[in-house]
Amino acid sequence: MADGGAAPPLPTQKTRGWEFTDLSGLDLDAYAPAPEGDPEAARERTDGVLNPPEGSDHLVVQIDGSVLEGDSVEVEGDGRPHEPLVASLDASLERFPHLREMLGALAPGDDPFVARNDPAWRGGALVYLPRGKRLEAPALITAVQDAAASALSFRTLIVLEEGSEAEVWEQWLSTDSNPDSLFNTVTEIWVGPGANLRYVTAQGLSERGWVFGTQRAEVERDAHLDWIALGFGSARGKVRMETRLAGSGSSARVTGAYAGNGTQHLDFDTTQEHAAPNTTSDLAFRGVLEESATAVWRGMIRVDPGAQQTDAFQESRNLLLSKSAHADAIPGLEIEANDVRCTHAAAVAQIDAEQLHYLRSHGLPDDQAKRLIIEGFLEALVERLDEGPVKAAVSVALERRLGEILGERQVAPV
Repeated sequence: MADGGAAPPLPTQKTRGWEFTDLSGLDLDAYAPAPEGDPEAARERTDGVLNPPEGSDHLVVQIDGSVLEGDSVEVEGDGRPHEPLVASLDASLERFPHLREMLGALAPGDDPFVARNDPAWRGGALVYLPRGKRLEAPALITAVQDAAASALSFRTLIVLEEGSEAEVWEQWLSTDSNPDSLFNTVTEIWVGPGANLRYVTAQGLSERGWVFGTQRAEVERDAHLDWIALGFGSARGKVRMETRLAGSGSSARVTGAYAGNGTQHLDFDTTQEHAAPNTTSDLAFRGVLEESATAVWRGMIRVDPGAQQTDAFQESRNLLLSKSAHADAIPGLEIEANDVRCTHAAAVAQIDAEQLHYLRSHGLPDDQAKRLIIEGFLEALVERLDEGPVKAAVSVALERRLGEILGERQVAPV
């Protein structure tokens, strides 16, 4: 953990990238560091966004300041784990000092929220795959907030060495106490040459709290990252997702969905950086907003000099379920190579009146017709995912969240 210095000031709406998210109501002094909690009681009062796959014993669960579970791996003579490791990051750094070189190397130190996370995080999660190893069952990471008026600084480090393969599910949640809280997380992902990572992250924090997420991935030669993100909770904040394709032949697919109601404000900022030739990225986000909820998605495809034969795509589509809901979709391109194919698309619309009329005319009640249209809108996103537990879990999560914002309520286990 870095020594704390004077952290940069918080951004204002005049700061680039923060024009649509107002932090004037954020009083950092009102949130004390997350205390040690009652883990077992809190787990019983926590609903998951995703139904986790059964059969995995690769677990890290942190509730407020308490870490519950993690693997234990024998240390070899060279001081490195030689088998897959899923464990507390804090404890692992003591056992494997070489990991300190990777911690903080991707996260921007001048970011005000990263700077505040560095000296404050405790516990955290590590997923480490040695060269050529495969994690047979998904790694499951859960961070839960229970204490009111508290700030949980969480840290995740995922490292896949050359030729390794893993699937990681990470959830950020709150208990049913719905605390007024602050969640500040930093995720750094290293996908080594020829490695393959599927990373699923879901945010179901208190709709009274703040979330600030900084997530960066570096993908090396011939490696692939499949990144799925769901954002359902929090009152406001920002999540930044950045993918850097650092090696020739690397690729990334990023699929995101958010759904808000009430007065929620959801902000996603994505970057696809192509830093090497012959790289591919494909990003698609879809959002559903009810009542007076608002959202902003800002996406950037950046092609560095020399990154020829880049193939990049991004899109954001938003469906507004009320006249009070609002979304901003802002795609962007920065291209410094001349042999590339880069495209983007963005749309914000309300439910199509003609589709609604057609379904009504065939006997469907208004509520069922409306829900069918929304489900079809979201199903196009689910179809991007490969068949298997992830696709099924995302589909169920979206259906459940849709039920919540339309007035229903279902519970998922943690």
